[in-house]
Amino acid sequence: MTSTQADMPFVGLAPFLRLSIAGDDLLPYGQQLLALAQQRPDDANLWMNLSQAMLSLGQREMGLAVQGQALEAQRIYHLPAARQPARLRLLMLMVAGDLSANTPLDCLLEDSDIDLIFYYVSPGDPLALPIPKHDALLVAVSEADDNRELLIALESLLHDWPKPVINAPQHIPSVGREAASALLSDAPGVLIPPTLRASRAQLLSVAAGQAGLAERFADCDFPVILRPVGSHGGHGLDRIVDSASLADYLARVDALDFFLSRFIDYRSADGFYRKMRVALIDGVPFACHMGVSAHWMIHYLNAGMYEESWKREDEASFMAGFDDFAQRHAQALQAIYERSGLDYVCIDCAQTADGQLLVFEIDHAMVVHAMDTEAMFPYKQHHMQKVRDAFRDYLFRLTTTT
Repeated sequence: MTSTQADMPFVGLAPFLRLSIAGDDLLPYGQQLLALAQQRPDDANLWMNLSQAMLSLGQREMGLAVQGQALEAQRIYHLPAARQPARLRLLMLMVAGDLSANTPLDCLLEDSDIDLIFYYVSPGDPLALPIPKHDALLVAVSEADDNRELLIALESLLHDWPKPVINAPQHIPSVGREAASALLSDAPGVLIPPTLRASRAQLLSVAAGQAGLAERFADCDFPVILRPVGSHGGHGLDRIVDSASLADYLARVDALDFFLSRFIDYRSADGFYRKMRVALIDGVPFACHMGVSAHWMIHYLNAGMYEESWKREDEASFMAGFDDFAQRHAQALQAIYERSGLDYVCIDCAQTADGQLLVFEIDHAMVVHAMDTEAMFPYKQHHMQKVRDAFRDYLFRLTTTT
């Protein structure tokens, strides 16, 4: 990643995520790239790589500034297939933004024979640049509020596209928290509490005792889950049990608008929480991972999966028995596929004591990867290869039947 050649190759997110998962210190890599970028201000690939490094380090403001400089020079980036010759070229429409702004498909398609073309759409005129040669197009843009006008514009532009379009733009808003909870509220086998928007002023009135929570928000009383609108990765996410804890939360979290939803206790009989990530590829479900934690807010990286072998054994059992899980929740998974309209979408979910599929989130921009070491996760490569093969086969099937 610190080549001194005139044109540094674009590497995408995957190498930085791999280093992070392996426990390597990303800071020296970022510092080396930064020093090199100062010497080569016109190397757009280098600047985009530096942006990915900074964002992976959590340096959001700097990462976005560096990304902006890269995009001023160049808006199309090519990530060649690891295995050449490439059998297919996938054009991915992207937007400027942090690591949650687009589908991180290069993390799933490492070591594949698929060329990826990152086309960062132009503000005001999304497809202003000449379109690179491609076999299929994927709309990688997230459902964020700031992207709504763009998605509407892309719907018109892609309506008669000569190549297959994956994740058509008109369906992407369906993964928004409010939209998804409404979309799946009556889906068979799905349990998803309503997600409501709450202004800071509304919540302050509840915290001050001027109104009850259920008065402000019908059928929604403590305990609840609260997070700022637009947040990802658990940032600002908390469980609120009463008006006092709400007041404390609002004093800590500086945001104007929030998502509010009823908390559902999804602990297993042993007292631990289990959250699964499932990918739907052309409607077919695949296991991606399962985090096990004593805390209700599970993130795989801090759930103790790397430290406690029994949790990995638990995940291995889930993945090995996933066919039974998928069959048990077949109606729910099919409903999510059909109602979302997305060809590739991921689900963060749990299984309740009474057998329902508790859905936390659906999104096409979740990270799916096969980067965990085989020494610690000997079961995982086999199952993740199924996901990678399924997406690859879907692309080939799509491009040979149209």
